[in-house]
Amino acid sequence: MRRALARAKPMRKLFTIILIAGCTQLAWAGGMEDLESFVKTVKSGQADFSQVVTSPPRPGQAARSRTSSGTFEFQRPHRFRFVYDKPYQQTIVADGQTLWLYDADLNQVTARKQSQVLGSTPAALIASAPDLQALRADFNLQDAPDQDGLQWVVATPKAKDGPLQSVRVGFRPSGTGSALAELVILDSFGQRSVLTFSQLVVNTPLPADAFRFEPPAGADVVRQ
Repeated sequence: MRRALARAKPMRKLFTIILIAGCTQLAWAGGMEDLESFVKTVKSGQADFSQVVTSPPRPGQAARSRTSSGTFEFQRPHRFRFVYDKPYQQTIVADGQTLWLYDADLNQVTARKQSQVLGSTPAALIASAPDLQALRADFNLQDAPDQDGLQWVVATPKAKDGPLQSVRVGFRPSGTGSALAELVILDSFGQRSVLTFSQLVVNTPLPADAFRFEPPAGADVVRQ
């Protein structure tokens, strides 16, 4: 009898470990499913956003943060518009061919070819890529533990010399599916940027000129 109990204890422990591991996998399964569904079914959308950028602390100094806010629109594939309203006015537009960055204070426009800059970017994750296969070409994707009521995916760029370390994409479960809620971006300098989305409306018709950009009269245009 004692021998049977002695054998049962290791088996019981092994079963407990397997059960815990299985439950963990089930709890983490939502993030990738949410991302795949979002990329596959959400073809356009618009939302408000707030962004908090925190710089890493320096010797003798605490970490510093700055907050901005604005609106966001996108249409798959390869078209989006970020408009920063506060505290400074900036506009970022991808029209399918060119990525435009307009700084109102400087009255300066920077133009780059999308194909050269959008592959391993947060915009590719949420707005640009046509499908999950396209994302996997530039990112390693994996589920992350649920946190703060959101289901998460961690995306790590395959390019080792790029400006990003990682991007975490958070989805909020709801009765009708999961909605994009948050991006947490860590760049190669240790700077952390958190974008929180609200008032998200998906698959809504957008104006034909929503992603057209014309440099303002008198603006300095720099093409790279």
